[in-house]
Amino acid sequence: MNPIRHYVRYRFEGKTGSALLEEGLVFPIHGDCFADGGKTGEVFRLEEVELLCPCVPSKILAVGLNFRSHLGNRPLPEKPELFWKPVSALLDPGAAIRIPPEAKTVHSEGELVLVIGRRAHRVSREEAEACIFGYTCGNDVSERDWQRNDLQWWRAKGADTFAPLGPAIAIGLDWRKSRLETRINGTVQQSQVLSDLIFDPAEIVSHASRAVTLLPGDVIYTGTPGTTGAIRPGDVVEVEIEGVGCLRNPVAAGGAEGRPGGAS
Repeated sequence: MNPIRHYVRYRFEGKTGSALLEEGLVFPIHGDCFADGGKTGEVFRLEEVELLCPCVPSKILAVGLNFRSHLGNRPLPEKPELFWKPVSALLDPGAAIRIPPEAKTVHSEGELVLVIGRRAHRVSREEAEACIFGYTCGNDVSERDWQRNDLQWWRAKGADTFAPLGPAIAIGLDWRKSRLETRINGTVQQSQVLSDLIFDPAEIVSHASRAVTLLPGDVIYTGTPGTTGAIRPGDVVEVEIEGVGCLRNPVAAGGAEGRPGGAS
């Protein structure tokens, strides 16, 4: 079995690039992770660089109600139920989730996120497997009052900084054997083996591609397990997936001091 490889995007002294992450060392590569041209010969310690979202998607899709443990008594959906998150909601690892002043009930949702590696247009389930480049961690931050009362979820799930992503893309991960754990201030809020997914990544990609052409770098948040928890300014949220890494973001008040979202 081939070892899992990890790709990251980083910033160092004003320079942004893609790199392989190996045993706490960052090895910049020529090109990006989708067209790895080999190592440049440079090497940095992980603590020397600023980690960014590991890819820059043209679009973000997300699946609702995709874990049996999250459904409760609700019936199983017949197909993946997809919604949009704007790319302006993206947030780098370590950056602050900003709670808008108007928000009242904001929850974190730890999720496995799949990364598209090749163009997918009306692909079969078997073809979809080859279109998935790898997997990373995501947090589908959600304002519950807006989600419940608005006609659309555009602000409940799409506000600036509501899509933390990273820290690395794992290639060669057997996601079915991995466990997802979400912690708020160190206390475990969610813990679930990913095999509990109702619709697996290949089925999600195939379904989505019948209406929307997916491009390299696009990401799909695959759903959240169990019971989610509220987050407030001053909290720290961690989403960790075995074999991928730990996505850690503090929580802060939004408003005038908050910066817009979007991949760096």
